[in-house]
Amino acid sequence: MRAHYQEGTENGRRAKEYMDKGQLVPNEIVVTMVKERLMRPDSQEKGWLLDGYPRSLSQAVALKEFQPDLFILLEVPEEILVERVVGRRLDPVTGRIYHLKYSPPETDEIAARLTQRFDDTEEKVKLRLHTHHQNVESVLSMYKDTIFQVDGSVSKEEVFAQIDGALTQLLEAKE
Repeated sequence: MRAHYQEGTENGRRAKEYMDKGQLVPNEIVVTMVKERLMRPDSQEKGWLLDGYPRSLSQAVALKEFQPDLFILLEVPEEILVERVVGRRLDPVTGRIYHLKYSPPETDEIAARLTQRFDDTEEKVKLRLHTHHQNVESVLSMYKDTIFQVDGSVSKEEVFAQIDGALTQLLEAKE
């Protein structure tokens, strides 16, 4: 969505209006943007990765023509997700994301300027997770033949190794 806004597209401007109000961007706008991106030559030639999308059955149905080779499902207990999101901070100078516990800032100067997203509170995270839980089974039903479950509660290095192994296996099978 940011790319569409930065490129000055009509859908980018429309999406920003919703985001500026803290509202969800309507499906019709998001689906159109995603489809346009997946149709670009680089996506067609090199492949694509969608992070956290689709989030609803209607979005998954709208993308039916774009079937992934692999659907990676990160399984993480809710209490760990809440801790990870609530501790997340942004350095507005560099754009780098920190975590107060897992990836703290290197200096007091950086720590002093860190900001937290307005929706990275425990209450709002739990609300987002509630919505996720309401939708996840119907989304997963669309990708049941390509799901690869990953234990996301382990270290990022272990998560990477699981995903890298699955992608390597997929590429080897295609060759």
